[in-house]
Amino acid sequence: MKQTALDNDKEKRTGAFIRTWGTLIGFLLLMTIFSAIRPDVFPSGRNLKNIIEQVATLSIVASGVTVVMITGDFDLSVGAIASLVGIVTALLMKAGMGTFASILIGLTLGTSAGLLNGLIIAYGGLSAFVGTLATMTAYSGAALLISKGTTVFGLPENFRFLGQGSLGFLPISVIIMLLTLLGIYILLEQTTFGRRLYAIGGNEEASFLSGIRTKQIRFIAFGISGFFASLGGIVLTSRLYSAHPQAGSPFMLNAAAAVFLGMTAFREGEANVWGTLLGVLIMGVMGNGLNILGINTYAQSILTGVIIVLAVLLSSLAKKKA
Repeated sequence: MKQTALDNDKEKRTGAFIRTWGTLIGFLLLMTIFSAIRPDVFPSGRNLKNIIEQVATLSIVASGVTVVMITGDFDLSVGAIASLVGIVTALLMKAGMGTFASILIGLTLGTSAGLLNGLIIAYGGLSAFVGTLATMTAYSGAALLISKGTTVFGLPENFRFLGQGSLGFLPISVIIMLLTLLGIYILLEQTTFGRRLYAIGGNEEASFLSGIRTKQIRFIAFGISGFFASLGGIVLTSRLYSAHPQAGSPFMLNAAAAVFLGMTAFREGEANVWGTLLGVLIMGVMGNGLNILGINTYAQSILTGVIIVLAVLLSSLAKKKA
């Protein structure tokens, strides 16, 4: 009996270890595989730096989505917000408004779009899926209408700094990404607001009965998601040095995939910022490695869908085991 109990305890510890660290181990194995297949390209410093720069904007957007998903909600509109803010910011700068003022207006617009999501969902009673699907359609339409479906060029030279500049050896976009991750981490782990987010995600009704203003917290969470979606859109516009009305579209699925992947790491079945970063890195390494191997983008889209399904299944399993 004693040996059986020890075996069961060992099995539980092993299972907990795999659920906590399995995704990180998988990421390291993925890096090892691509490095072994293309040792001349993939592990080079230049390529690794390229991966980090490519995932910086996705990480910024996904960090905001993480806040929403902790509460059990969902945000389909982040890609559309990023595109709309990129277009508006670019047009304002092209019209002669200063770079800083244009960026500030863009961030305000994106945050307002996120708060509108929160108003519709938290106070209006719509499901997050339906509500953000509707606003995604509206924001995408607004971006196409304002830009007349064309790419905006002719931006100020000083605007390049956000997406293409560097401070020492670190690109500015990566610095913004790191500051975003640190800020979200402090918000989630070191503040009462963060604890309330997790409480709502665990049991919204019990949270409400304990005195937490659940609607207000969810409303603010969507505003945070909108802010970081707009920040990601502005950095992406700077990186491309142009604004396209659908440039941010990939953020919608990729950010969700990153957060779901992150829910399988570090905190069992719960969204968390470092798990999201790991999910973003997995997405970035996967895309970069497949490009190096010459796999076409259509196959990569299929693989992204498979990753989302597996991540949701794993996070659901982790919640049951926790």
